[in-house]
Parts: sequence; structure tokens; C-alpha cells
Amino acid sequence: MIKNILLKIRLFSKARKEPYLLFYRVLGFYPNKIDYYQLAVRHKSVSIPTQNGNPLSNERLEFLGDAVLNSVVTDILYRKYTDKQEGFLTNTRSKIVKRDSLNQLAIEIGLDKLVKVTKYVNANTNNNIYGNAFEALMGAIYLDFGYKKCKKFVENRLFTTFVDLEKIVEDEVNFKSKLIEWCQKNKLQLDFILLEDLLDGPNKHIFTTQLTIEDKVICEASGSSKKESQQQVSYKALQLIESSTDFPSEIRLKTSEIGE
Repeated sequence: MIKNILLKIRLFSKARKEPYLLFYRVLGFYPNKIDYYQLAVRHKSVSIPTQNGNPLSNERLEFLGDAVLNSVVTDILYRKYTDKQEGFLTNTRSKIVKRDSLNQLAIEIGLDKLVKVTKYVNANTNNNIYGNAFEALMGAIYLDFGYKKCKKFVENRLFTTFVDLEKIVEDEVNFKSKLIEWCQKNKLQLDFILLEDLLDGPNKHIFTTQLTIEDKVICEASGSSKKESQQQVSYKALQLIESSTDFPSEIRLKTSEIGE
């Protein structure tokens, strides 16, 4: 309790100092250890040497902040969407933390105005600089105040004002449609086969769907509805497709082997 009061007094005394005020406008709260935040906006092109001669920039903070941001967003989505499966959660998170989104978010909160970069690097054409600085900022908050403050910043500052989470969810990629489109493009026949409809508790069903392409079993997945199980099995199939160098040829080859 006393520690929190002393912290508030110390922050209040710093509030009128320009660096603190600048970051307050971005964060919505005053930093405690300003050095973390000043380092977070320092691009490697203007790195400063340490005592041992190593260049000091925001790259290490960016590494830390990337992990913190992914953890915070995962935590929020997991608790908010209790009835959604892994595929939905993964896809929604990827939309929030993808590079384009972070670049835009950094600009919207005004972080781009604080980024220090050499004049020889065009920050307007290389705007990943801003997204990288945003991740570094998350690392700074984590070192300064800890995980809970990072989560509060994302929930109360970003999701309330700058990130329309509901719109992101509405625009979620329809894995089934995407898979059907891929199969049509490659002239492959696919089928969704309902394998099981189990009752798991009062009025709670678990549906298991099997996906076949050209009559070859590709994968299986479950969900709380037929639609959900088809989305999940489509997601699994798309993951297999993305990890393969030539999935259509593999399917056709195995289909011909079955015919022989």
C-alpha cells in the first residue's frame, strides 16, 4: 500500500517533465522507469554503444515484447471466447498481432511520432519500424510494471479505443469456404463426413467430422456443432496444405495408388 502511494507521488512529480508527458499520451499512464520507453523507440540505425562496445537499440525489447503481446492477446481471447476452438483463437490472434496491424496501431496511438531513426532510413516506406517499436513498447511496459499492466494496457487502452475486436471476429476467415475454394481451384473433390454425434453432459453435443479429398481421408476434428467441427477439420486440412510443397500432386498420387 505504502509502496503504491510512494510510486504515485514519484510519478506525479515527473508528470510535467516532457518525456513522461509524451509517453503518457501514448500509453494512458505515466512511465516509472523512463529509460525502458526511450530505448523502445530507438531504432537500430541510431543505436548507442554500451560499455562493452555492443550496439544498444530496441531490438532486445522487441523480442521480449513480441512474446508478451502474444501471451496477453492469447489470454484475453481465451477468457473472452470460452466456446471457441483452437482454430478460431489462433486465427483471431494472428489478425491482431500481424505486422500490418501493429504498424497501423503504432501510428494510431501516436507512437510513430516518438520513434528515433536515422534520416537515411525512410520510416514512411519501411513502416515495420513502427510495428517493431510497438512490440518493444510492450517489452518496456512489462519490465517497468509487469504482466498485469501489459494486459490492462491492451484491454483498456487498445481494445477499447483502437482495436475493434468484434469486427475482427466477424471478419474471421471461414476455413471451410477457403478450403472449398482451394479444392475447386485444383479440381479436387472434397467431402465432409459426420462420424459421431456424442452427448457430453446435459444438452452438450460433440460432433466429429472427417474430411476426405478425392476419397482419401485427410483428417478429423470435433466441435460443439456440425458447423464448428467442419470449420475445425477445414483448419487442420489448410495447415497440412500450407506445410506441403505440392499437396494436390500428393493427393492424386495416393489416389492412383489406391486404384491400382
